[in-house]
Amino acid sequence: METVAPYKEIIEVIKESGGDAAKYCFQCGLCDTVCPWNRVRPFSVRRLIREVTFGLTELESEDLWRCTTCGRCPQQCPRDVRQIESMVSLRRIATEYGVFPSSVKPLRTISASLAGEGNPLNEERGKRAEWAQGKSVRTFTEGTEILYFPGCYLCYDPRLKKVAQATVEILNRAGVDYGILGERESCCGESIRKTGDEELFRTLARQNIRAFIDAGVRRVLVSSPHCYHTFKNEYPEFMVHFEIVHITQYVAELAAAGRIELNAEFAHRVAYHDPCYLGRHNGIYDEPRDLLRRVSGLELVELPDSRADSLCCGGGGGRIWMETMKGERFSDLRLEQALAVGAEVLATACPYCIANFEDSRLTLEMEGRLEIRDITEIIRDAMAQAG
Repeated sequence: METVAPYKEIIEVIKESGGDAAKYCFQCGLCDTVCPWNRVRPFSVRRLIREVTFGLTELESEDLWRCTTCGRCPQQCPRDVRQIESMVSLRRIATEYGVFPSSVKPLRTISASLAGEGNPLNEERGKRAEWAQGKSVRTFTEGTEILYFPGCYLCYDPRLKKVAQATVEILNRAGVDYGILGERESCCGESIRKTGDEELFRTLARQNIRAFIDAGVRRVLVSSPHCYHTFKNEYPEFMVHFEIVHITQYVAELAAAGRIELNAEFAHRVAYHDPCYLGRHNGIYDEPRDLLRRVSGLELVELPDSRADSLCCGGGGGRIWMETMKGERFSDLRLEQALAVGAEVLATACPYCIANFEDSRLTLEMEGRLEIRDITEIIRDAMAQAG
């Protein structure tokens, strides 16, 4: 254990960085009982909060960086300790001091890519719209009804490009007046903020806000729950307000209005996984399920730890960019749960979840036993025979 600065100074830094609520903790330990880390290894949120209270921390400790910001501990806390804010405050201090354990060092490359190209995947900004080639996708102009903001992974990741393409096929079939910003779009900044790099988050946020205002954007459609959360709950800090809609909400509206026809059978047993930032953080549980229930032949089954108790995939809080040892991946547990309920398809609505589930499917050798799909891919397939 070490103090990273004199006692009074570090306490003030923690307060300024958003961790002041830690003083309300009375060490009941309810946070530890629900933290998903304790399913794979011993881990104590309670201990970390106690260290925050006394201004003590080990900045090089892996534990400081384990929090996925899943939201389970704040959900259970009887004193509103706001554990996520404390974890992020400690990471801000670590970022300021430049102290990172080995598993976290990839953040340096990620940060450079975000600052230089506006995405965490070290891809060229100019290639951000290549996924849309041949899909009749227009550039957003003032007066267009809605901006589709696919986000970084759907623009660049080979697997997740398929989700963006399925999305625009649905929008085109429904006759939606939409457009994209392409290379004018930057990462929403949610995950890098949770790793403690507040300055870079604010830079990315300002870039997007400027692009939205310059283009005349009023309504934004997103595929990622992380984009949804940031645009809806964090960008208002900059005194701007856009109407934010997640794709599951929007497609549910289209289906209810009869603008899309789901008349192709999708005869599979499907388990739906609630992403943390769609469900627990933003309360969107019913629209994805209602949408799946509209699909002919689809049998929807619930997973253990569903809805508000959903098991995190392990990708939040910037963990999508960090190394997680084999045997400690929450996504492995989730796939095993899906097989236990007899699911043939594990469906979700988050790029981080899909990326982690696909990795687990390979490492657990489940390729022929379980399929990973985004809801939009299922809906697109269910529209295959529509007029």
